[in-house]
Amino acid sequence: VQLVESGGGSVQAGGSLRLSCAASEYAGPGYDYTIAWFRQAPGKEREGVATHYNDNERPYYADSMKGRVTVARDNGLKKSYLQMNDLKPEDSGMYYCSIGDYCTFVAGAYEAWGRGTQVTVS
Repeated sequence: VQLVESGGGSVQAGGSLRLSCAASEYAGPGYDYTIAWFRQAPGKEREGVATHYNDNERPYYADSMKGRVTVARDNGLKKSYLQMNDLKPEDSGMYYCSIGDYCTFVAGAYEAWGRGTQVTVS
């Protein structure tokens, strides 16, 4: 599986960004797999931002971003989208998407990762 993130950039506080994740393929059964977004700031551990198992399950969001982030997926196109609003400087970091079998914010549970897209909020 290859994952490619895009959409990062530099924005001012209060701005918005929409990140995209494109997956080349996934061997899971049908569309029952989790797509998750994580972020990592320099010197900090990777932390979960949003995770979404499938269209029949609600997404889960990190407390730090509830009300400011929405995740969506297009199974046909094998894409996930992370809409982030009212961004704050503490939201800066490298944002990664990942695919796995379980809906969790435990990074080690995920099998495949993209190379990330940088988000900088000033």
